Amino acid sequence: MALWGTIINAIAIIAGGLIGSLLPRISDGMRNTVMQGLGLVIAVLGMSMALKSSNLLIIIISLVLGGIIGELLGVESKLQRVGQWLEKVLQRGGKSGNIKGSIAEGFVTATLVYCIGAMAILGAIDSGLRNNHDILYTKSMLDGISSIIFASTLGIGVIFSSIPVFIYQGMIALSASLLFLFVSSTELNAIIAEVTAVGGVLIIGIGVNILGITKINVANLLPSILIAAISVLLTIHF
Repeated sequence: MALWGTIINAIAIIAGGLIGSLLPRISDGMRNTVMQGLGLVIAVLGMSMALKSSNLLIIIISLVLGGIIGELLGVESKLQRVGQWLEKVLQRGGKSGNIKGSIAEGFVTATLVYCIGAMAILGAIDSGLRNNHDILYTKSMLDGISSIIFASTLGIGVIFSSIPVFIYQGMIALSASLLFLFVSSTELNAIIAEVTAVGGVLIIGIGVNILGITKINVANLLPSILIAAISVLLTIHF
């Protein structure tokens, strides 16, 4: 079921938001420790995915070309601008309705964190391509815990972010599942292996960002996933 991982993700956000809304403010120390632990888990998940490649050259080419394309397109900056625009729109509405702290702010912050990121895209693609929900299960754990933290500080509006998460990731998963109609099983298995490997490298980048080791512009590397799929097809046919 292509949408199963997305459904679990949405439920985790709702559950975490409900729990967090009932708890007192979580200390910065506890929040940092929990997030660091999750960052390590995400990095390990990415490593296990990256090792699935049978052609290291495809990974290198995909990341180099994908990174160039992402930088030229300004993927990360554009996503940030969309987020800032959405935040301004909803905050204006929150002020007029006197709900900024309880609904709008929590909704905006959580939606941006849960939707604008490589893990949401990679997880949904993996769910759609091979019904493997491991990335979204990990994301669900991360989102569930972070929603507890967000809701304890920003209010109950965090739980409403589950709606755009479900729609966004669900559309990606269903679109990815349509690849079965256009490629053979041999081509699909090869594409899945290399896309999974390249995606694993990006997942490692997310883990590094969460750990605060350095700042990697993971969003600008997202085109490398498409480059990996194209590279596999070119390798098979030429």
